[in-house]
Amino acid sequence: MCSERVVQARGLGKRYAMYARPWHRLLELLGLARQQQAFWALRDLELDVCRGETLGIIGRNGSGKSTLLQLIAGTLRPSEGEVRVHGRVAALLELGSGFNPEFTGLENVYLNAALHGLARADVDARLEAILAFADIGEFIRQPVRSYSSGMALRLAFSVMAHVDADLLIIDEALAVGDAYFTQKCMRFLREFQQRGTLLFVSHDTGAVNALCDRAIWLDRGRLRLAGGAREVSDAYLESLVADREGMEAPRRTRATGAKQAIARDVREDLLLRSALRNDIHVPVFDPARDAGFGEGTARLVDVALLDAQGRRLPCVVGGEAVTLEIVAEASAAFGSPIIGFYLKDRTGQLLFGDNTFLAMREVSLQLDAGERYRARFEFQMPRLQAGEYFVAIGLSRGTQEQHVVQHWSHEALAIHADGQGLPVGIIGLPMTRIDMDVLS
Repeated sequence: MCSERVVQARGLGKRYAMYARPWHRLLELLGLARQQQAFWALRDLELDVCRGETLGIIGRNGSGKSTLLQLIAGTLRPSEGEVRVHGRVAALLELGSGFNPEFTGLENVYLNAALHGLARADVDARLEAILAFADIGEFIRQPVRSYSSGMALRLAFSVMAHVDADLLIIDEALAVGDAYFTQKCMRFLREFQQRGTLLFVSHDTGAVNALCDRAIWLDRGRLRLAGGAREVSDAYLESLVADREGMEAPRRTRATGAKQAIARDVREDLLLRSALRNDIHVPVFDPARDAGFGEGTARLVDVALLDAQGRRLPCVVGGEAVTLEIVAEASAAFGSPIIGFYLKDRTGQLLFGDNTFLAMREVSLQLDAGERYRARFEFQMPRLQAGEYFVAIGLSRGTQEQHVVQHWSHEALAIHADGQGLPVGIIGLPMTRIDMDVLS
């Protein structure tokens, strides 16, 4: 039960008139036109959003998601029902909304912050932080009409992040940002979840599941389902599959038996020769981008993916056997080092990872200042959907349960995957056996 409601919608609806000819609108304004056909973008919505909750909103294009957010933000007036919002609202609905294209980015910072209720003195006090978060350099003094969509997103999100809102509304805006900035935004949103309320619209159900406590599914302007984020996302995806002619939702089977060693993917030759080949591009580690945190008694020197001969790989194919090599250097003497990693997608969702503690717990390593040490993780690279991914690296000392972070890098290595239809989920694992037969 809600102890305090931030959003309350009762019988909420938004109606638009449909005109057969453009000039029929003028006739209606003059009172000369007959009643036009009505289109309900949203109707009969009952919704409560509790303080501190993160609510995901999913649905197809035209289902009423953006209309709902605009009604909550106050940029639209309802045709029926009511919506009440308690607290300061900051919304990122459409790129450039609240910006004057002829004003410079700096002028628009003051304008947009004023629209969110901040006085000029408040903006002055936060300006340095706003500009640092946006990180668009000298473009801040150029007219916004000269900005790319990514630059406009950076500035708009940065202002929104510094207005001390009680309720944040995000409508698909992060889809246009570069991968590094998306990671920064997702870290901010996770921090904001500890103190505020968030409404998050996205077609990416993985991001909704990773970020949201609860979700609602809108379909043709009406609420179709509300519940846990994963429950609603699964139902929505099943509906999409069911609506595709000639396709059925995949059935899940459960295999039992003894654990086997990793073997060659039975489809490897076919995949490599087909359009389903999954190329994953790996850049050289750049220490200049390694803005990490920690006590500073160790630092990252290098991160690389290697082949079976120990050669650095600029490109990996999904399913290929690789070694992730991480080299670090001790800045002071210490013992019991741990090196770990995560692979994350562009929204910051953790896909898989591991660390050296369990493998090395019986070995007591001692390091002197200036001494380098290395960890290697051997595995088969999973197939990845097309997009940007990041390898996060953690250097620690101690044990799994009690350790001190020496250095943590959110984005030590950025990789790009060219996906061609596989996997159908977040990642695809090599298949050691696939068969089908007829049961008599």
